[in-house]
Amino acid sequence: MTIPVITVDGPTASGKGTVASRLAQALGYHYLDSGALYRLVALDGLEQGVDPDDGAALAQLAAQLRPRFADGHVSLRGRDVTDMIRTEDVSRTASRIAVHAPVRSALLELQKAFREAPGLVADGRDMGTVVFPDAALKVFLTASVEARAERRHKQLIEKGFTASMPALLQDLRARDERDSQRATAPLKPAEDAYLLDSSTLSIDEVVQQILHWHASGTT
Repeated sequence: MTIPVITVDGPTASGKGTVASRLAQALGYHYLDSGALYRLVALDGLEQGVDPDDGAALAQLAAQLRPRFADGHVSLRGRDVTDMIRTEDVSRTASRIAVHAPVRSALLELQKAFREAPGLVADGRDMGTVVFPDAALKVFLTASVEARAERRHKQLIEKGFTASMPALLQDLRARDERDSQRATAPLKPAEDAYLLDSSTLSIDEVVQQILHWHASGTT
């Protein structure tokens, strides 16, 4: 029997990570934060002085990743990098390196390996279109850029980082354009994905809607 997969794709700060994590917990499934893999490559590249535009060199780093995800923490080579991969510098770099086809190819098999029984909830930007095209339930979660900037601002302030709303808006718009216009695996809904705008919805409301789709026999 094919191991069931639920994909939650969407732009930066759409809430997909929190939603996917709660879905996995509710269903007893494994969880894949695919964005964390790109952030890990970005962090590794920044620390080793690799040019973010050098796709070949970054792909080599990606191929050697051996991250560990446990209890809400991310470790790389035995070092806890959970907070480090969430900084704005790493986030911006991750968006830049994600356009490189060699990097995406290097991470593809690593992402597929997360598919284990009893099931998987995977969030990202191409989970439903490229990585798990046979997923039983696909959701494309979005929100207005203003709502996403407010969420990102709140997250950063809560973590003790300084943040500027105008700068966040500009950065999100740039990331959206870069992600949607890239030649390899552009950000877009799968043809059979459910579209869900979370601009005025709480996380709980989004989770309940997706669980409703799941219970309705979609999976």
